[in-house]
Amino acid sequence: MNLYWESFKTFFKIGIFTLGGGYAMIPLIEEEVVNKHKWVDKDEMLDLIAIAQSCPGVFAINIAIFIGYKLKKVRGAIATTLGTALPSFMIILAIAIFFKQFEDNKVVAAIFRGIRPAVVALIAVPTFRLAQRAKLNWYTFWIPIVAALAIWKYGFSPIYVIIIAAIAGYAYGRIVQENDSRKQKQVKES
Repeated sequence: MNLYWESFKTFFKIGIFTLGGGYAMIPLIEEEVVNKHKWVDKDEMLDLIAIAQSCPGVFAINIAIFIGYKLKKVRGAIATTLGTALPSFMIILAIAIFFKQFEDNKVVAAIFRGIRPAVVALIAVPTFRLAQRAKLNWYTFWIPIVAALAIWKYGFSPIYVIIIAAIAGYAYGRIVQENDSRKQKQVKES
């Protein structure tokens, strides 16, 4: 089957069956892209998630662009992006057309109240999976907790969190590299 069509259909399905935004899409994207189609492996998916999260714009669109580009360059990115965005566009268009009829409907309001906790779970599961794949340990588990608290509790900008994390990661890498060099030097001198 044509890879453009296959990637469009895959991301359309992801877009139409996912409530709760980009992070809630992660389990479905992972199932389709990593497990089913094997377009990327698990480590590459983790990197793509980090990059998509760091880039400006909608998370789901960013990840669709990266995967589509990997598959078939610019045309692949267009196919996956359209597949991801089209369901939301169609749903929002339908809601805009019919919203006035359902604005005060108690059944619709109750449905949305019921969906909210499920969306939290859809976001929590990929967060825990990302933490596992990021190989957090006793020395690093505090970093995402402090970052989340800084953003949530104190209104700290996520952009600053990313910049500080990148600088700290670079500095830590340099320290580890220098320590390794010293150890190797000591071994050679012994």
